[in-house]
Amino acid sequence: MEEFQLQALVEKLSLDFFHKPFTHKALFNNRLRTTGGRYLLKSHNIEINRKYLEQLGEEELIGIIKHELCHYHLHIEGKGYQHRDQDFKKLLKEVDAPRFCHVLPERPVTKRSYKLHFYKCSNCGLVFKRKRSINLLRYVCGKCRGKLIKMDC
Repeated sequence: MEEFQLQALVEKLSLDFFHKPFTHKALFNNRLRTTGGRYLLKSHNIEINRKYLEQLGEEELIGIIKHELCHYHLHIEGKGYQHRDQDFKKLLKEVDAPRFCHVLPERPVTKRSYKLHFYKCSNCGLVFKRKRSINLLRYVCGKCRGKLIKMDC
């Protein structure tokens, strides 16, 4: 899908579901990572994550566009446009737009996305668990001031 097709789709959905015109720009933003789209308050433009169209299809894209149009029309009218506002929640239900988009298949949900590092004191044997690696020449054991050794795990 090209950007002119996206623009036409957004304008059509705005008229069909909201009965109001969309007079700003709709474009793809390839830098979006964790969201399906976003509404820009200053320019009133809507940016869409192209990966949602490619991986989840046009139905998911339409849901994202309707969600962003809810932000757009409520902000233009001076009503509550944020996720926590009742006006926003009510309009989402009226146009059958999702409150959140689905997770992309390429981004698996993991409980822990960081590697743990284990260190052992050579003097007292105390084991340290850290998210970030530490400089073994600079740091010593906090209990006995002994030398630390990196453990393989």
